[in-house]
Amino acid sequence: MTKPIAHVSLQGTHVRLEPLDALSHAVDLSRAIDKDMQRYMYTWWATPGDEDAMRRNIAETLAMPAWFSFAVIEQSNGRAIGSTSYIDIRAAHLSLEIGSTWISSAHRGTRINPEMKLLMLQHVFEGRCFDAPAIRVQLKTDLRNVHSQRAIEKLGAVREGVLRKCVVMPDGYLRDSVVYSITGDEWPAVKVGLEARLRG
Repeated sequence: MTKPIAHVSLQGTHVRLEPLDALSHAVDLSRAIDKDMQRYMYTWWATPGDEDAMRRNIAETLAMPAWFSFAVIEQSNGRAIGSTSYIDIRAAHLSLEIGSTWISSAHRGTRINPEMKLLMLQHVFEGRCFDAPAIRVQLKTDLRNVHSQRAIEKLGAVREGVLRKCVVMPDGYLRDSVVYSITGDEWPAVKVGLEARLRG
């Protein structure tokens, strides 16, 4: 059986990741989501401006097995500007996927995403997520979403291949997913790269 991840907040300079909660985060997240995200998102987030739908979406997310979801909080104002999750948590194999990630358009290309990834990967690879350091972290994205692929590659993740027609999108589109991974022995170099980006 998969060990649940303990509720934890991850603190950075620009961003804080705190356990996702409908009461605390639904209003901000309903305002942060963009219509242009809908093309690529196959989770429940694509409901711009609809607070009630966002509360339902969060409830559904929190009920997912082997998931642990965070709200992405901008430190400067305390507002939720996105969400990200550990998914497919496999404690017995010291492995998980970072996914279901989005941040508002206004915050793309800033220090938010690299710091968010640094916090999550550090939590996983340096022994505070599982009982021992993780062996592997996986990331996936829509084959059509070139921007997301470039962002994942900029992390230093290794592209492994494409899962063909592996997800049925809400509009019926059969999504191909590009699979990337970072292994424990690659983490030190990935960490150095993320820290350099945050200093730059």
